[in-house]
Amino acid sequence: MRNYRFTYQENQFWGSCEPCTLQVFNSIVDSTVVKWKIDTRQAVEAAIREGQSVEPWAKLDDFQKFCLKKEKSEKFRQLTTEQKLTQWVADLKMGLPCFIFGVSDFDAVPAIDKQGNPMLGEDGQPQMKRRRKLEGIQHLSGLFMFDADHLPCDPREIYKRTQRQDFSWQVRLAHVTSSGHGLRLVCEALPDVGNIADNQIELGRELGLLGMLGTTGKPVCDDSCIDACRISYAPRMCDIYYIDEDNLFNF
Repeated sequence: MRNYRFTYQENQFWGSCEPCTLQVFNSIVDSTVVKWKIDTRQAVEAAIREGQSVEPWAKLDDFQKFCLKKEKSEKFRQLTTEQKLTQWVADLKMGLPCFIFGVSDFDAVPAIDKQGNPMLGEDGQPQMKRRRKLEGIQHLSGLFMFDADHLPCDPREIYKRTQRQDFSWQVRLAHVTSSGHGLRLVCEALPDVGNIADNQIELGRELGLLGMLGTTGKPVCDDSCIDACRISYAPRMCDIYYIDEDNLFNF
């Protein structure tokens, strides 16, 4: 039995997909950087939503650096401070470490630089990198992710529905999403139900969420999580409702 079942990336844009052990998982969700990014996102969005002053965040060095990178864009310069902050916190979210719960292993391929040349290690050998691509999947984990965001109710109320004795799926992880208004579930896929997309649809139906509209006027069920490579942004430790460590990490 090995001590990991799924993979993770430090950053979705350049990170290699590596095995995620319980130790690695805990170090990520307990990270001060992850906490700061999620805390900041939620605070900024709440201030904008409630019409409060955003000046404290507009003065932050990280926000100012973000604006400097965007200053060449005329469209960006014309935005209000609130709109710029909205883009900034979205960028913070996309920079969170992420988990790929559906995949246990990806193929290792030679890493290349921006010019397309192989990157070599100190020993002169090509550096290997595990890319998050469907064609590079070695092994599926048997897990699938279900996302419901912009819920018009407390996410915990939806999670409680998974605790019924007749609930069809085995939940391995449940947590609030980084928005503070969503629920993410990681469950064992049921082969009799079908593929990942089929499992997501039927799980949403059983939770009573299928077709429900969220606070944005859009469906709460995220139908973009239909492939095994789909990423799941790391939560804070305090956002986790439930975790089945034995079955989530041992394979």
